[in-house]
Amino acid sequence: MAFTKIDDLIDSKKIRTIGIAGHIRPDADCICSSLALWQYLTKCWPQVRTDVFLEEIPSIYSFIKGSDQVHTDYVTDVAEYDLFIAVDTDKSRTGRAEALFDAARFTVNIDHHVSNHGTGDENYLDADASSCSELIYELIEHEHIDRGIAETLYCGIIGDTGVFKYNCTSPKTMRIGADLISYGFDFNDLIDRTFYRKTYVQNQLLGRVLMESTLFLGGKCILGMVSRKTMEFYHATTSDLEGIVSQLMLTSGVVCAIFLHETGSLEYKASLRSNGMVDVSKIAEIFGGGGHVRAAGCTMNGTSHDCINNLSKYIAEQIHGIG
Repeated sequence: MAFTKIDDLIDSKKIRTIGIAGHIRPDADCICSSLALWQYLTKCWPQVRTDVFLEEIPSIYSFIKGSDQVHTDYVTDVAEYDLFIAVDTDKSRTGRAEALFDAARFTVNIDHHVSNHGTGDENYLDADASSCSELIYELIEHEHIDRGIAETLYCGIIGDTGVFKYNCTSPKTMRIGADLISYGFDFNDLIDRTFYRKTYVQNQLLGRVLMESTLFLGGKCILGMVSRKTMEFYHATTSDLEGIVSQLMLTSGVVCAIFLHETGSLEYKASLRSNGMVDVSKIAEIFGGGGHVRAAGCTMNGTSHDCINNLSKYIAEQIHGIG
């Protein structure tokens, strides 16, 4: 880690324009770490233009300050940013923002995924961190944190830790969470609104996936799927699929869960979860994706049977200690 605070970098590089981008299909941590950083920079560096580039944000995060300022169309009149920051991913998964990243005068990569080896001029990477929001907390001056920044960071942390339940949660994570709730926001309501509460459509999809799920590898692995036809029937978006793979993983006896959702002709997004017996990040990397030991994902081509067969081969090898 070449720098310790984002302020020092901005000052030393004489930064006047900053771009921030997260990964495609942004989740809670990606959205919140990006917007918390935007909130901090616009507060502490008002003379610096700061833009955020993300795909459309689910409505449950519309309460976050700056969510209405996101460039979801990736259009900007800045030809070359002085500083461009890739958050919660390497540059390859920032979608249309990758060209802006490459064109920038100086680049930074902030991430906690073990599969990311750094794609910036400087990198702030920590695979032991619970979330990218935890890393943003470390990179900003704490005396400038306000209630809005604290709430946004907390929202990102609970998203990636499963409300401090997943194994990525460390004592440091809990201490950070304790500091953040001291700013006085209603954290109980925040957890309900952004993590537990589901729409009727989300509950219908979850129920259908669970009902149609399949156990294999002697009951150690479970598969759930959603087709484009099903998505169209429920008028659902990808944000309506949030949490399904985690629910599959709660099945008794299961050590690994696969959730496939059809994104195009012969194209599937695969979400993988594990109890630790299977390192799903290694499997996702084989197919151009990445993530963590217990949570990873990738995009795959072929029929659903092709995807299942390819994934199950590598899962079986790890379960049975082959290779």
